Amino acid sequence: MTRISLELIPRTETALQDNLKYVREQHKEITTINIPDLLRLKMRSWDGCKISRPFFEHSIPHIRAIDFDLHNISPLVDILLRNDINELLVIHGDIPQEMSKAIYQTHSVKLIHKIKERLKDIKVYATIDPYRSGIRQEFDYIEEKIDAGADGFFTQPFFDFRLLEIYAENLREQTLFWGICPVITEESKNYWESRNRAYFPKDFRPDFEWNRDFGKKTIDFCQKEGFNIYLMPIRIDLKDYLSGIFR
Repeated sequence: MTRISLELIPRTETALQDNLKYVREQHKEITTINIPDLLRLKMRSWDGCKISRPFFEHSIPHIRAIDFDLHNISPLVDILLRNDINELLVIHGDIPQEMSKAIYQTHSVKLIHKIKERLKDIKVYATIDPYRSGIRQEFDYIEEKIDAGADGFFTQPFFDFRLLEIYAENLREQTLFWGICPVITEESKNYWESRNRAYFPKDFRPDFEWNRDFGKKTIDFCQKEGFNIYLMPIRIDLKDYLSGIFR
């Protein structure tokens, strides 16, 4: 059965609770919540999951590898156990602008391996980024993460269905959450192209209708093929977007 995960940014406890309540009551299709870890916010991802869990049993925090010392992951283990985390997504993490925060040269692959050594029953997801390098190099990187113990993957958002199909053809045996992110302004499109090197097809339009139709097409594909979905509604009204996707 296809799992549909929704990313909710934990800006404030009240705002997060309001969104969780709305999603639980209005969109039964969504069964999982992802909480990103954004250092500009006061709330860490695991704190957001603690708020989310009364609404959704499946609440997945993003864990930034560079925030933890690979030679002593006990603080991370304590966080996971204290907050009853049984699924998490390991990302590399952007270097903070505020350099007063300690960061480490911790590679996400090695952190995945360490977590699985200490907590064998926890599900650890890794990332797939179709834009960071060539396809062959990304598939090699995926194999590294599988060897390290990754239980599945969350992808960066796809905007071209043909590229998604290429990855799907080679990853049918894996647990995958395919990323979908609405891009409804030229400014946002330029950001994805310049910052993340994302690829947009020639027929792409930065408007609600194109993104709604692409989202519905991708969800239909995943339900047919047995994949999962990861919705990332950034800079768009949450209620309008979800209503458009699921109506």
